[in-house]
Amino acid sequence: MNSVVIVSAGRGSRMKADINKQFLKIGDKEVIAHTIDKFYNNENIGEIIIVVREDEKEFFQENVIDKYGYKNIKIAFGGKERQDSVYNGLKALDKNCEIVLIHDGARPFVTDEIIEKSIECAQKYNCAIVGVPVKDTIKIVNENNDVCDTPSRNKLWSIQTPQVFDYSLIMKAHEKAKVDKYYGTDDSMLMEYLGYNVKVVEGSYNNIKITTPEDLKIAEEILR
Repeated sequence: MNSVVIVSAGRGSRMKADINKQFLKIGDKEVIAHTIDKFYNNENIGEIIIVVREDEKEFFQENVIDKYGYKNIKIAFGGKERQDSVYNGLKALDKNCEIVLIHDGARPFVTDEIIEKSIECAQKYNCAIVGVPVKDTIKIVNENNDVCDTPSRNKLWSIQTPQVFDYSLIMKAHEKAKVDKYYGTDDSMLMEYLGYNVKVVEGSYNNIKITTPEDLKIAEEILR
């Protein structure tokens, strides 16, 4: 069975809004509801776990789950860091899960094609992450704002979600990281930490993460 853990437990401080960014609307629907729809309506997904802040559980249940009539969606609670939240979601998965997709709740424009390609890649190689080649020149800068290096752009990818893994391996990676007190900036770093090879599947430049007020405006344009 393929399962998805949708992480929606962040604070969203950069959005400067009164509510969590996942509950802001694009069009006539909340960001998180758009995201859920992409997996809820995909025949390749057999289980959905949403990770939310514990103090937002009732709000989420009433204003998303009940409002749109979603069935058989499980809720897990967020942790101190995103990595802890993902781990809580992984622990809530059904024992029959074979492949798990980990996805940002604030990334509502993932497509069926991306979901299917990433699952197929993970089934073959155990670890698959979605990304796009960078468009801009990237500079490595020190604490004094001096440029230290300019990496070759043709080797740089901007990584998105979903990140897709063999369930037993990503659980092993999270448990090892927990013991070692190792924190990565994404889930694939935990697989790299264990020595596993990670494959990249090309995503879409529209598969944005909604983080700032400017992102909301872009999202409205994509939705049209």
